[in-house]
Amino acid sequence: MSAERAAATYRRAFGEDPAVVASAPGRVNLIGEHTDYNGGDVLPMALSLRTSVAVGPSTDALSHAVSEQSPRVGAFSPTGPSRSSAWWDYVAGTMLALGTAGVAPRPLRIAVASDVPSGAGLSSSAALEVATAFALNAWSGGGLDARTLARVAHRAETEFVGVPCGIMDQYVSSLAREGHALLVACDREEATLVPMAATVLIFDTRTPRSLRTSAFAQRRHECEIALRAIQRNEPAVRWLSRASEEQVRRATMDEIVRKRALHVVRETARVAACVRTLRETGRLAGDSMYASHASLRDDYQCSTPELDWFVDRAQETRGVTGARLTGAGWGGCAIAAGAPGPLRQLADSAMEPFATQYRRRPRFWMSAASDGARVDVLRENLVGGATAMTLNP
Repeated sequence: MSAERAAATYRRAFGEDPAVVASAPGRVNLIGEHTDYNGGDVLPMALSLRTSVAVGPSTDALSHAVSEQSPRVGAFSPTGPSRSSAWWDYVAGTMLALGTAGVAPRPLRIAVASDVPSGAGLSSSAALEVATAFALNAWSGGGLDARTLARVAHRAETEFVGVPCGIMDQYVSSLAREGHALLVACDREEATLVPMAATVLIFDTRTPRSLRTSAFAQRRHECEIALRAIQRNEPAVRWLSRASEEQVRRATMDEIVRKRALHVVRETARVAACVRTLRETGRLAGDSMYASHASLRDDYQCSTPELDWFVDRAQETRGVTGARLTGAGWGGCAIAAGAPGPLRQLADSAMEPFATQYRRRPRFWMSAASDGARVDVLRENLVGGATAMTLNP
């Protein structure tokens, strides 16, 4: 378990046990890609893969962060950290954002262990931010609820790290429950649990991706241009996702920008269709998943040959009901839905042909919908007078 590894990493680095260990999951988005920052609906689920953060008091005026995957120790001011482009920016940014929510920044020692692969589109950054927020909240007395901690983590990503993402990743990492997908209406920041017993295959193409360096910011800018064009005719439209196809077509805009806007409007409708099917049948709507991928490939232009290869192969596999890229695209992962047997057959049969064609071996995981963030270990004598207890040791 990542919680045990985070505690062990803390002991190796700092010579004593941590005071708190908290963990948060990665996620896959089942459908609703690039709708979140456009105020639309998304349908993610939390994975069984988790990131754990162990914390305890620092012995000097700085905070110190270490990871089981890197011997390098980061040091930063808890009250005025500078962005370093290192992994601990996510920790420092979360600590800073918690200050605006009433949790006073204190010098801490932090150790991280994770099962969530970075750069794969499974929201490793949100898992780290949310786990950090839960750990520091527990350390300070536990005064903030899960929804507030999700917003704190989102503020760290957007304001400190500098990635202009929507709220989806932090919400599902904080609020998810086992056996449920999470329908998030991003314009209202409302979250609704949707029962889901299905298993999902996550196929990692191992194509490196980074939202800092990808065309993500450009796509977001294009969506802002589209919304302003629509608002010249329809000033009441506040979010691009809430426009109609007719409003998009009637507005004056570049045709590339129009394609981006049509994807967002249609993708929001596909989320609604998928939720209806899930509630009625317990299954994911395969047609909506395939249509989503085609739109991401052709209209939003954020797919890759590797992702397309996997989705095409899934479509040819009996017993697989749907597939699409997940996690913004430009590399990373795709998902497939169906019965467990056909999904494992798809993964096993794809390994060697993919490795031969693309000269790298993919990875895959099977996951059901899992729990969101939690405090795993809470020791006595914490700052803020937290009650002594141990959870999920």
